[in-house]
Amino acid sequence: MNWNPPNAFNATAPGRLLVIDDNKVMRLLLARGLEQQGHSVAMAEGGRRGLEMLRSEHFDLVLLDIQMPEMDGYQVLKTIVSDLSLREIPVIMTSALDEIDGVAHCVEMGAEDYLFKPLNPILLRARINASLEKKRLRDRQKELIRKFAASEVADDLMAKGFSLGGQMIEATVMFSDIRGFTTITESQPASDTIELLNNYYSLMFEAINGQGGVVNQIVGDGIMALFGAPAPLENAPRAAVCAALEMIEMIDLYSQQQVAAGKMPVRIGVGIATGQVIAGYTGTMTRATYTCVGDTVNLAARLENYTKTVGQPILIDENTRGALGEELPVIEYGPVELKGKSQPVNVYSVPTAS
Repeated sequence: MNWNPPNAFNATAPGRLLVIDDNKVMRLLLARGLEQQGHSVAMAEGGRRGLEMLRSEHFDLVLLDIQMPEMDGYQVLKTIVSDLSLREIPVIMTSALDEIDGVAHCVEMGAEDYLFKPLNPILLRARINASLEKKRLRDRQKELIRKFAASEVADDLMAKGFSLGGQMIEATVMFSDIRGFTTITESQPASDTIELLNNYYSLMFEAINGQGGVVNQIVGDGIMALFGAPAPLENAPRAAVCAALEMIEMIDLYSQQQVAAGKMPVRIGVGIATGQVIAGYTGTMTRATYTCVGDTVNLAARLENYTKTVGQPILIDENTRGALGEELPVIEYGPVELKGKSQPVNVYSVPTAS
C-alpha cells in the first residue's frame, strides 16, 4: 500500500514568481530558495524595472520589498492594484521594519500578505502556496464567468465588480427568433431540434459579436442582444442593422442546407429599437444577470413580433432609422399600432437580399 505524507494533499503547483528588491544579496538568496521549492523565479533590482517586467511577462505572484530607492514598495503596489491588467497578481510585501502600521497599510492598499525580514522559510513557503492557490481559484472563477457570460459583460465584472442595480444609458436592443419554431420541433426528433438550435446560436452569435453586439439572453429560440451596453459602441444602431442583415444572409444559406437534407426551411424575424434603457445587473446576490429594461426593450420585442404580420424579416424604429442616415435603404410603414403601446409607432423595414 502506498503512503503519502500528511501535507501531500496540500501541495500547491509551482508558479512563476517575481522578486523585486534592491538588495542584490537578498534577491539572489530569496530566488535560490524559491527555485529549490520548484518555482520559476525572475528578479528585478528596483520598482520601475519590476513594473516593466510585470507588463511584458506573465507572473503568478510578486514578492515586493518596501524600502527601495527611487520607487518604493508602496508606490509599486499602488501602481499594480490600479492597473486592470496587473491587479489580479497577488503581492506579498517584505520589510525589515517590524511595524504593524506598515502591515495594515499594505493590506489596505491591496497586498495579499506581509512578511518581516529575515524571512522565515517555512512561513514564506506557506504564504506563497496559499497566495498561489487563491490566485488559481480566482483564475478558474474568471474562466467560468467568461464561459457563461459575454466577453464584454465579463470585462465589466472584472473592472467594476458585481453589484445589483443599473444606470440609464443610450443603447440599441435587438430581438430575434425562429419563425414557426413549434411546427419545426413537432416535425423532427428532439436531437435534430437541439442541433438546429446550436447551429442557429452559432450563426447568430457570429453575426452579432462581429458587429460589437452582446448576446444578453437566450430563451428557447429567442435571442436578445445589446449594442452599446455594457461597453459603449460607435453608431450602435447601424451596427445592429448590419448584424441583422448578416443574420438573415446566414440563415438563408443554412436554410438551403436544411431543405437539401430533407428538413424544414428556417426563417427568422428581427426587431431593433434604439433609445434610453436601464442597464445593469438584476436578480439576487446569488443569481443575477446583466440585462436592460425599459420602453426601448419592449419596443424591440414588439417589432420582432410584428415581422410576422408584415412578412418582413427586419423591422426597426424611428430612432434606429434616424441613426442610419442614407447609408442603408429602408421602407417606411408609417405609424403602426403595436400591442402594448399606447401611441402608434413609426415602423421601418430594412430590405434584404432574400
